[in-house]
Amino acid sequence: MAELERPQRLQIMLTEEELAAVENWRFEKRMPSRSAAVRELLRRGLAAEGFLTAETGMKSQEFGVLGAEWDKAENPDRSEA
Repeated sequence: MAELERPQRLQIMLTEEELAAVENWRFEKRMPSRSAAVRELLRRGLAAEGFLTAETGMKSQEFGVLGAEWDKAENPDRSEA
C-alpha cells in the first residue's frame, strides 16, 4: 500500500478529561495512533446525522468532546448556563 500523504496539520485544544476520553476510545478500538483515532472519530462524526448545528454567535468553547451530559455528571453542582 502506498504511503498516504497528509500535508495539512490540524491543532486542537482539549481538556484533560476530553483527551482521556479520546485516548480511552483509541485503546478500546486498538487504533495504532492518536492521529488515526481522531481521523476515525472525524470520519464517523461527518457521517452521522442528528448532530448540533452551530447557531450564529456560538463560540468554540461551547462545543466539547464530552458534551453537556458528561459535564453534569462530572460537576453536579455546576449551574446550567
